[in-house]
Amino acid sequence: MTRPLTIAACTLLTTAVAAVALAQAPAASTSPANPPAGDASAPTPTALKGDPARGKQLTYTCHGCHGVEGYKNAYPSYHVPKIGGQSPEYLIAALNAYKQGTRKHPTMQAQAQSFSDQDIADIAAFLSNLK
Repeated sequence: MTRPLTIAACTLLTTAVAAVALAQAPAASTSPANPPAGDASAPTPTALKGDPARGKQLTYTCHGCHGVEGYKNAYPSYHVPKIGGQSPEYLIAALNAYKQGTRKHPTMQAQAQSFSDQDIADIAAFLSNLK
């Protein structure tokens, strides 16, 4: 049976992509514009406006597991949540939780770590408009 190998290959690939993206990301600096975490003087983040057209481009890897178009799941015996039509708030919260490691799933954590906050807003804008 090839399914475990397919899942393992997908996990390995997404983990490798995330590792490369993290290695290439510039180191975070602390300055008045970018204070350390927990700093009470940190500016309040403003809600980013998502671009659904860009979000559609970013979700190409989502189709393999989540199916998105009509929610046709590629893994019929493994529960993968429906993401098309979910609220943008739910999608943003879920992707941020994966990115921060507070929501556990190796493939999703690797995917989310490669996304910027704008990427997440764009993905949420696209997926929330699907039926």
